[in-house]
Amino acid sequence: MTFRQTHRGLFVGLVTLDLVYLVDRPPTHNQKIVASDYTVSAGGPATNAAVAFSHLGNQASVLGALGTHPMTQLILTDLQQYGVTLQDLDAERTEPPPVSSIMVTRTTGERAVVSINAVKTQAIASRIPAHSLQNVDVVLIDGHQMDVGRAIATQAHAQKIPVVIDGGSWKVGFETVLPLADYVICSANFHPPGCQTIEAVMTYLVNLGIPHVAITQGHQPIAYWANNQVGQIEVPIVNAVDTLGAGDIFHGTFCHAILQAPFTAALAIAARVAAQSCQHFGTRRWMEQAIEP
Repeated sequence: MTFRQTHRGLFVGLVTLDLVYLVDRPPTHNQKIVASDYTVSAGGPATNAAVAFSHLGNQASVLGALGTHPMTQLILTDLQQYGVTLQDLDAERTEPPPVSSIMVTRTTGERAVVSINAVKTQAIASRIPAHSLQNVDVVLIDGHQMDVGRAIATQAHAQKIPVVIDGGSWKVGFETVLPLADYVICSANFHPPGCQTIEAVMTYLVNLGIPHVAITQGHQPIAYWANNQVGQIEVPIVNAVDTLGAGDIFHGTFCHAILQAPFTAALAIAARVAAQSCQHFGTRRWMEQAIEP
């Protein structure tokens, strides 16, 4: 597989091993069920975004904690297949990497996730490789490695490298990273302290001085604020097979598009690719279909 390396992106955050099962329905108490399909791949918001960014013809690198446990080879093999490199923040770690067990309901595309995320794999900023930002065109931070993310955002901001924040959910410490961002794209589940509505979240982020803000709402329109203007962008309506990773793919595509298009156009492009991904099981099979982002 050949990759055309147009831009270089650094994706900072969670690296997991994802075990994904396609089921008719999640199990009830003390029930065993048989899946009709399954996939095994690297996962995590920043990691899936990096794979999407690479698939669109760029060079992607993930900055995250992995280690030397035998299970990490499954993660590294998957990333190598999609042209993504890993900068390991904890190369001597011997414990297993975080594992996510995910069940996708066949009829709705909804997913149930059990994961330990990055709680036990937090790295410190002193572990950041000296060359991490060399020739980087865009940085994405998912908040799962907050100390490292803060340091990278500070350096990128000083070097005028665009910083994109993936706000899937609120995490302690985000308040120190958000003011360094050029673009904050968060889900409807992102609730800063005291913010329970989309309007409150938008106001909170705008008051931090963030120049571009967007809030995704699944199949509902994307709300955005930019250049002192508030607006909405419609998203494509599709028959969802699997919504797993759609937000991550959205962010990876946005990082690709924002280097070539204005903010609202980049959001629309990202929404289109994310919608396409929802029509395929797992976080990789959508890439088997040719797309024109």
